[in-house]
Amino acid sequence: MEFANHLILIGSGLILISIFAGMISSRFGAPLLLVFLVLGMLAGEDGPGGIDFDDFGTTYLVGSIALAIILFDGGLRTRVESLRKVAAPALVLASAGVVVTAAVTGAAASFLLGIGWLEGLLLGSIVASTDAAAVFLLLHLRGLRLRERLSSTLEAEAGLNDPMAVLLTITCVSLLGMPEVPFNGDTAVALVGTFVLQIVGGATAGLAGGYLLLFMINRIQVAAGLYPIVVTASVLSIFAASQTLGASGFLAAYLMGLTVGNRNHKSSLQIDRFHDGLAWLSQIAMFLMLGLLVTPSELLPVLLPAVVIALALMLVARPVAVALCLPWFGFKAREIGFVSWVGLRGAVPIFLGTIPVLAGLDHAAAYFGVVYVVVLISLIFQGWSIGLAGRKFGVVLPPRPEAPPRVALNLPSGSSRDMLAYSVRPKSLALKRNLARLPLPEKVDLVSIMREGKLLTPVSVKYLNPGDDILLLAPPAALPVLDRLFGERVGGFDSVDAAIMGAFVFNGSAPLESVADAYGLRLPTRKEADTIGAFVSRNLPGRLRVGRRLRVGGVEFVIGELSEGSIKSLSIDLEPKPWSLRLAHIPLIWCRAMIGEPLASLAARMFRKKS
Repeated sequence: MEFANHLILIGSGLILISIFAGMISSRFGAPLLLVFLVLGMLAGEDGPGGIDFDDFGTTYLVGSIALAIILFDGGLRTRVESLRKVAAPALVLASAGVVVTAAVTGAAASFLLGIGWLEGLLLGSIVASTDAAAVFLLLHLRGLRLRERLSSTLEAEAGLNDPMAVLLTITCVSLLGMPEVPFNGDTAVALVGTFVLQIVGGATAGLAGGYLLLFMINRIQVAAGLYPIVVTASVLSIFAASQTLGASGFLAAYLMGLTVGNRNHKSSLQIDRFHDGLAWLSQIAMFLMLGLLVTPSELLPVLLPAVVIALALMLVARPVAVALCLPWFGFKAREIGFVSWVGLRGAVPIFLGTIPVLAGLDHAAAYFGVVYVVVLISLIFQGWSIGLAGRKFGVVLPPRPEAPPRVALNLPSGSSRDMLAYSVRPKSLALKRNLARLPLPEKVDLVSIMREGKLLTPVSVKYLNPGDDILLLAPPAALPVLDRLFGERVGGFDSVDAAIMGAFVFNGSAPLESVADAYGLRLPTRKEADTIGAFVSRNLPGRLRVGRRLRVGGVEFVIGELSEGSIKSLSIDLEPKPWSLRLAHIPLIWCRAMIGEPLASLAARMFRKKS
């Protein structure tokens, strides 16, 4: 009993210390996962904590559960629309990219450590995959805002590349553990079959399990606090069943999160909040336990070659893999450079490093030490410099406004919309518009306004005031737009990203009449059945390109995406810069009204050809 009390005291104390240390370290830009890992190492046998812990079996068990929860939470927060756009490059990076990274890193390890090529390939395979926990945490917690395609590629790669790394690691361990088994055609066929089972089995289990879980959530009637428990138990059940059958439980957990997070279901807010906290707890517990496994004095013999292997991974293997995979999908040089640098290693490589130890391979402890040093180097250099790298490569977007105070409530009927209460912030975009013309997203209804303790109806209020509390019915997908509408606006709106340049984004095929009426715009010329994309294209002189603006009245339309020379999407900036700063963007709207449509169209075509 006394041992149990001590264990609870030590465990809870380490978690609290990790959280407080993370709060302090974040002021210096230190990656939180690095803090958790180092604290675990300091709590170990050689550190001030003096805890003697070397149970690799328990670590593997806890790590498996923690990674399943982290991947499910990552899928829960990933939008399918974003994933569809990057499915091809992410899958290539998660498969061929992992193989190339493992091969190049393995060659460096074989040369530096004086080991065989198969042992080197084992080390390369262990550290070949990027870590989902590290990528999700550093991209979101650090407030780093990237273009959607870039951030989605990094997140999807991190969620999808574990099966390949696991397959390569287990294959190398099996071949090293049974050297008498020759590597021939039959072995290669067996490896391909194992890989197909990992991918296809994991994907099938994840999608089927996700839809089954949605059916359960929407059909069963339990206490509100039990829905998150049902979800967690279901995820771990599918994960364990997939692993037992030889499929990838990690892929299954990620796809279950993706399925549940992109469908309407009951208790969505409770489930999201619960798993946010559970994912944090899993990351802390896993990194602390992995840190406890390492004895710093045992790292000294392999420290120098491990550092060189880490540099080879970061500066050679990862860039080569990315350079071979991404150019085929239209990624620019600066985007390829940034993806090359953000190949963050974290808990997954250390977790995979326990497999050779559990298999009883020779020198497995030394391999584990090398992997640990590689992860530390990655978190220190790549994790600490991710913001700087984004700015140097020119891929960072201006930050979104800080989210305004918001309270959300699930409706008991299981509706696809939630009840939301916002407090309107000073300098909010919502203060600039008449309440009747407030550009609310689709399926969002304004219910009431609370002002100075009095409940007001929308028809009785002309303009909102700072500090007003408003009540709305809205689908979860509308939250980012509503946050920008009622939050304080920030500077730096010259990015070419449509979502940040303008407050709201819509298709170029939207009817011109509807857009003009929604924003109270007076246009000198309107064509029947005209679209906003055609209108902007016709009135904007010069070559069309992403980021160009067309001033109409007191707003500006911003080109967000082009497709085959036509405007696919636009955004609207409700608070553009003064005319003196936009002289290059004077439109042809009024020119058309003055000289007539044919002459203005001819002038626009000639100017566009010339430019």
